[in-house]
Amino acid sequence: QAQLVESGGGLVQPGGSLRLSCAASGFDFQNYPMSWYRQSPGKERELVAGISKGGGYTTYKDVVKGRFTISRDNAKNSVYLQMTNLKRDDTAVYYCNAGSEITVSSGDFQFTERHESEYWGQGTQVTVSS
Repeated sequence: QAQLVESGGGLVQPGGSLRLSCAASGFDFQNYPMSWYRQSPGKERELVAGISKGGGYTTYKDVVKGRFTISRDNAKNSVYLQMTNLKRDDTAVYYCNAGSEITVSSGDFQFTERHESEYWGQGTQVTVSS
């Protein structure tokens, strides 16, 4: 049974940092693009960052570029989101996703990755407040 378990959320002051982790099990992790999404009350779930199957390509929502870094360790079946210089607008429930389509680019070359199956974690709350 496929499972994604997030951890690392919590309360942090503006300007602070958090590192989210997502542990995957029950599916062939290395063949799935991985993503982090977030959802705030009253808003739709949005893509924050995505990483290709091999880990060599990433994509970010514009407002988090330069502050968030997504990475993965295929040997540990895990994906991470390092968040720095956090802002109040980053407050949300953060979800780990396996398989949803991501579009990444390298120079002039752009490609998409997705898997026919898709899985979601239960979410972890991130609250940025003083």
